[in-house]
Amino acid sequence: MTGTTGMTVTATQAALDLIGALKARFGQDLLFHQSGGCCDGSAPMCFQQGDYILGGNDVLVGEIGGVPFYMNADQHARWKHTNLVIDAIDGIGGMFSLENGSGKRFLTRSEVCLR
Repeated sequence: MTGTTGMTVTATQAALDLIGALKARFGQDLLFHQSGGCCDGSAPMCFQQGDYILGGNDVLVGEIGGVPFYMNADQHARWKHTNLVIDAIDGIGGMFSLENGSGKRFLTRSEVCLR
């Protein structure tokens, strides 16, 4: 894990509500990892800390709802001029993400930032 970056990550109220529900069910120690396209596409995935092992190439982008948000350094290099907005919408969550089965799923929206 590297330190925080200039990229920002924020969350909509719907995402914050879903994070709150997941904390109530699974505990406070959660983390997000932005999927890079395998298995569940490019969905933000929520895990209990300890169920997802961070690697030396993971970058801490920020936190949403008190939960740290990471992504792989290679992906960060491609997205570094993008600010992320995490939303929650109706649908099926990522197969490994904690919201799976809730009827809601996290979704990454983005805006390009010219710096």
